[in-house]
Amino acid sequence: MPLRKLIESANHAVSGIIHTAKTQKHMRYHLYAALLIIILSLVFGVGLFEFMVIVILVSIVLSAEMFNTAIEAVIDVLFKEYDSKAKAIKDIAAGAVFITAIGAAIVGYMILLSPFRSGFYEGLTIAKHSGEGIAFTSLVIVLILVVITKAFFGRGTPLRGGVPSGHAAIAFSIWTTVTLLSGSFILSFLVLIMAILIAQSRVSIGVHNPWEVILGALFGSVVTFFLFKLFLP
Repeated sequence: MPLRKLIESANHAVSGIIHTAKTQKHMRYHLYAALLIIILSLVFGVGLFEFMVIVILVSIVLSAEMFNTAIEAVIDVLFKEYDSKAKAIKDIAAGAVFITAIGAAIVGYMILLSPFRSGFYEGLTIAKHSGEGIAFTSLVIVLILVVITKAFFGRGTPLRGGVPSGHAAIAFSIWTTVTLLSGSFILSFLVLIMAILIAQSRVSIGVHNPWEVILGALFGSVVTFFLFKLFLP
């Protein structure tokens, strides 16, 4: 598949996430919870296996909510007036989301209970992580925050238009990561030039205005810088 079509497909897919977050308050709650759980996992320093379980469960809950939203949309198209069978279908779909959310909450509670209890009684100590792990997690958190922010403002898709610029946020997140990990002025400068060119291109082709790009650059840089300062040894 050509790169352009691949990017367009990804944009359509994440646009569905934004639509769900924009129209469904429960999806927004799930996204907030996902951010909180990921950050708590970093703070408490849960093991790799436990962290993978948390990521899988978060993905399942978010996917279940999106399936529920899609089913509701189909039912609304097929049934213009009230129908008991349509209501039953919606209730069953909502019940599936409820079951996955409860299951994820129970597993998350079991994973985080012990480190939370230790932090409560012995004092909270923020765990430290490798630079590579923080870099990957920073990109995930930046992307989730971009989705939430664009859903809040109600404009644009993750890769096209809206506040903030997703391209600028990711580009400057990468620049901040390279700067903090490499310690090389030349490498940092080259990546900064690349990030500026990416941000400028979004304005020159009319996808974003300058303020959206500037906000995206600040967004990606500040979030990534904060995470590195908090979790890097």
